[in-house]
Amino acid sequence: MNIAIPKPSGKVRWIVCALLFFAVVLSYVDRLVLPTLKPDLQARYDWSESGYADLAIWFQAGYGISYVFFGRLIDKIGARAGYTLAVSLWTIGHVAHIFFTSTAGMLIARIPLAIGEAGTFPAAIAATNEWFPKKERAFAIGIFNAGSNVGAILTPLIVPIIAVTLGWRWAFILTGLLTVIWLAAWLSFYRSPREKKSLTAEELAWIETDPVEPQRPVKWATLFRLRQTWAYMAGRFLIDPVWWTFLFWLPDFFNKQYGVEMLDFGPPLIAVYLLADVGSVAGGWASSRFIGRGWSINRGRKTAMLLAALCAVPIAFATHAPNMWVAVALIGLACAGHQGFSANLYALPGDVFPRWMAGSVVGLGGLAGAVGGMMMAKFAGVILETVGSYGPIFAVASCAYLVALATIHLIIPRYQTVDSAAIRAEP
Repeated sequence: MNIAIPKPSGKVRWIVCALLFFAVVLSYVDRLVLPTLKPDLQARYDWSESGYADLAIWFQAGYGISYVFFGRLIDKIGARAGYTLAVSLWTIGHVAHIFFTSTAGMLIARIPLAIGEAGTFPAAIAATNEWFPKKERAFAIGIFNAGSNVGAILTPLIVPIIAVTLGWRWAFILTGLLTVIWLAAWLSFYRSPREKKSLTAEELAWIETDPVEPQRPVKWATLFRLRQTWAYMAGRFLIDPVWWTFLFWLPDFFNKQYGVEMLDFGPPLIAVYLLADVGSVAGGWASSRFIGRGWSINRGRKTAMLLAALCAVPIAFATHAPNMWVAVALIGLACAGHQGFSANLYALPGDVFPRWMAGSVVGLGGLAGAVGGMMMAKFAGVILETVGSYGPIFAVASCAYLVALATIHLIIPRYQTVDSAAIRAEP
């Protein structure tokens, strides 16, 4: 018999969520410094479109492979140590950009950045699974996932100013210092719930509403036999490439389509990512609200994903917008749809897998998303060098989320929890 546990007054779990939020903010600031500087550095150092596309491709290759590594590693060492390692690696790679001027040279710095940043979401999701019950998890994910949009807003505001006043290398140095400050706060504050002395008994009981199983190793072959694994991987493969395209090419789109210069990137990008922020929180809130009203997790998550997917459809018309601000609205709506969709998709491993398997599944999903992103980056580079228009790229983005939802639903018509007892009994 389940006993209803009243929501506690303690807020320690939300401080953890705030730390995760700021980590995602900084990860996006660091990965977006180069795309923000791209028009200026391309003109200064004669970069080609295909050379820049190769940077995006190899970044995602390192990111995807390392995502699997971090997902597996975090299952073993936990969120605290995993995030510490991730932030340390990506900060080294980020600052190392100052030593290079060619796209081939930048790639040397881009790889450790990719490896470290690959640990961001596996560690954040592991921490969320540890600190939040299922009924709050998508909302918490939506909040820290919104950090990606805040990072994308801050970057075009601070990076051009730093680059113009101090030189482009200082943009990497000063933003890198911020991650060092975050790391000190993380190591000082973060512990597992049972190790956190400031946590009240009421809040601990709320956090442990769902049964907790001890960590244990899981075989890759076991994961690949599960339909739930393939559903998550398919979703990431189909939607992640669209987000990567926004991150790597939006400044270039506004520069080429509307003649926006580096110092003026702020207003359109801020508008786009503010809308994305709203979508991230709203997507997680919507499914949590549906579930709180008695809907099944399957119905609540998929309904929220459908609403989010519909928001992306109008981006197909962005290249034909009568002015920049109409294009901004269409792109921002699509970004909101992406973030709302991903907040619910990121919750899938925690919804259907035991906690000791979720990190490995998240890692496989990250790899699938990176493979899709590599394919999209190659497609974007070819399209921009041949057709010279973002039209085909946005057309693909407009239907990606509906296709992803249909694919997920075909693979798992219902969210069925993986039988951990059966997994443990396997030879």
